[in-house]
Amino acid sequence: MTAIRNLFGMVAAVCGLALAAVGTAPAYAEDEDKKEASALSSLPLRLIGPAYPSGRISDFAFFSGGSHHYIVATSSGGLWITKNAGTTWTPIFDREGTYAIGVVEIAPSDEKTIWVGTGENNAQRSVAFGDGVYKSTDGGKSWTNMGLKDSGHISQIWIHPEDADTVLVASQGPLWNSGGDRGLYKTTDGGRTWELILEIDEHTGINEFVVHPDNFDVIVASSYQRRRHVWVLINGGPGSGIHRTTDGGATWKEIKTGLPSKDDMGRIGVAMAPSNPNTLYAIIEAQPDEQGVFRSSDFGQTWEKRSSHMTTSPQYYNELVVDPKDENTLYSLDTFSKRSRDGGKTFSNLGIAHRHVDDHALWINEHNTDHMIIGGDGGIYESWDGGELWRHTDNLPIVQFYRVQPDNAAPFYNVCGGTQDNNSLCGPSRTTLVHGITNSDWHIVLGGDGYKPQIDPRDPNIVYTQYQYGGLARYDRRTQERVFLTPQPEA
Repeated sequence: MTAIRNLFGMVAAVCGLALAAVGTAPAYAEDEDKKEASALSSLPLRLIGPAYPSGRISDFAFFSGGSHHYIVATSSGGLWITKNAGTTWTPIFDREGTYAIGVVEIAPSDEKTIWVGTGENNAQRSVAFGDGVYKSTDGGKSWTNMGLKDSGHISQIWIHPEDADTVLVASQGPLWNSGGDRGLYKTTDGGRTWELILEIDEHTGINEFVVHPDNFDVIVASSYQRRRHVWVLINGGPGSGIHRTTDGGATWKEIKTGLPSKDDMGRIGVAMAPSNPNTLYAIIEAQPDEQGVFRSSDFGQTWEKRSSHMTTSPQYYNELVVDPKDENTLYSLDTFSKRSRDGGKTFSNLGIAHRHVDDHALWINEHNTDHMIIGGDGGIYESWDGGELWRHTDNLPIVQFYRVQPDNAAPFYNVCGGTQDNNSLCGPSRTTLVHGITNSDWHIVLGGDGYKPQIDPRDPNIVYTQYQYGGLARYDRRTQERVFLTPQPEA
């Protein structure tokens, strides 16, 4: 049991926590290691949760025929599909090369064809990279990596409405180094070959783009220069901008009219109004006196500033979603997401009661725009009243554990772990109830972002746990007392 516990202390499964060993024993040099690995390999993985906090959502893709059937792309938990409005979920990407997803799209002409861009498309500290783009032609049952393996972070995919083999892919490029498969790529043969149709430089990728629905050769794209180091994020520079083509990408023009004049823009989100395709919006990170929300009425040729609204952390947000029926109603995803009903001039908060903050994906029902599904660091929420009240989907086990650690409790030991933006949690490895471990068996020992906890080896009720920026606390499970222990400098 000690060996199993030690192994488990180093392994956190992507979809919640799974208790067991790996399926295939690694080829260790030492005989004893081989024997131990062989013994552990006979133990099947067993899900122990939790699902109640869930975790970061990257994107949604809905099948035609109703809002009950859709795919969820997660930032660190793979790809999930539901056919019954979230009553049950099936993971469909667990055997592929990465667990980090940036975008998922279903081909309009063939809904069995699904394209996935891997690598979370943000520049956060805790961001996982991908290994290119994948395609399924059987509705997600099997996948093929179609290349762009050094893209790092795919931010957007567009599929031709009548030809599932013609696809555009926006790649932000690797976050921690220059170069790679970075820019706007096009394939016309289903991904067998790719053409780089918009390249800026080795530090700049493409964040988002829009394609005119009446002329697919007209494209507006935003470029994004960024580079993360351990000590700093370089978020912006001369490479960032808005570009336009009218010949399918053969030639491009960088747009300047009405946009910030300084040559150091950061992340730029671009969105089209479905009810009036010539109307585009952009949320542009720049100097405080120039950044904000901009609008174009000629599909990106000229722009006007509507307001100075900016998200709290553009490298983590800066995505706009326009109402399907009303070109003047748009949503800005943020820590506290906001809505504008006057074309970006003013914004007000969406409802946040009993809902997690930090939103990254929003779907609006085109048949009933009061029906919305939003995804963020706390999972999936659904609203039927235009975003005032939300119902949480509490059965998707994708909470992102940084580290986990077991204790020495008997007869069933517990597992404690620190998570991204979902507290430090402890839960049982087993229970005596016939229905097994549930969300209510897990409890919070400390708030914030959690990291690696340690449990007193002689008293499993005492948990030492961490929070962001070097915080350390001791938690007593019996009294729920928290004592903060981080050493402080003298006055």
